[in-house]
Amino acid sequence: MRVTGLYHYPIKSCGGTALEAATIVARGFVEDRAWLVTDATGVFQTQREMPRMALIHPQVTGDGVVLSAPDMPSLAVVRTAEGVRREVAVWDDACATVDQGAEPAQWLTTFLGAPCRLVRMADDFVRATDPTYSVGLEGQLGFADGYPFLLTTEASLADLNSRMAVPLPMNRFRPNIVVTGSPPFAEDGWQRIRIGGITFAVVKPCARCVITTVDQATAATAREPLRTLATFRQVRGKGVMFGQNLIHTAMGTIRVGDAMDVLQL
Repeated sequence: MRVTGLYHYPIKSCGGTALEAATIVARGFVEDRAWLVTDATGVFQTQREMPRMALIHPQVTGDGVVLSAPDMPSLAVVRTAEGVRREVAVWDDACATVDQGAEPAQWLTTFLGAPCRLVRMADDFVRATDPTYSVGLEGQLGFADGYPFLLTTEASLADLNSRMAVPLPMNRFRPNIVVTGSPPFAEDGWQRIRIGGITFAVVKPCARCVITTVDQATAATAREPLRTLATFRQVRGKGVMFGQNLIHTAMGTIRVGDAMDVLQL
C-alpha cells in the first residue's frame, strides 16, 4: 500500500491544495484548517450553509495566505496575531481565534454574498481531540471537524463509484491522506498504521455530511453520494461512513509515494 495523495485545506471548507510532501506539526499538516470563515455574529461557516466556499482557493505563502475565486481579484492576507481575539464555537469546542481584519472580511462578504469575517486559530490555543475516541493520545487539531487527519482509499471510492450512475472524484470527501493498494473498506479494520516512519492511530470512522454532495469545481449540489452510501454504509444512529479519522503519534514529514503499513488490526 502506498500514499497517492496528500492535501491540506488552509481555510476550513474552502478549496484544498495537493501536496507532494506534507509536514506534520502538533495540529496536523502545517496550515491545515488554520483559518476559518464566520458570519457577522461569529458563527463558523462551511459549505453546508455556503456551497460557494468550494470555489475559494487559498494558497499558503510565507507570511499568510492568498485568496482567489472566480471573478474576484486575488487578495494576499498577511497573518496577524494582533487582531481582535474572538471566541468561536466549532461544534462543541470554544476556540480562541484572532480576527484577520477588514480587508479579507470585505473580500469574503463580496464573494459569498453575506457578511463574513476571517479568523485564525490563536497560536497559544490548544484544541484537543475528543478523549472518548483518542485512544489515550493527547491529540490536537485546528478547525477540522474533530481530528487532525482524514484518510480515504482509492479502492473504497472505486467500490462506491461502481454503484452509482456517475462516478465522483475523491475531492468530494476532502481527505488529507489517500492510499492505494488495499481492498475496498479495509480501512474499517485498521487500528494503527505507519506512513513514512510516522505512526497514526485509526480512531473513528468518518460520518459524512451534505458537503459531499457539493461539486467542488462548480459548487452545484445534488443528492449523491449520500443517497448511494446510505444503501450500504449506514450505521444506525450515526450516519453514513466513508474514510477514517487519524491521530498522529509523532511529528515529521510524509510524502506521496510513501509506503503505508498496517501495524495493528
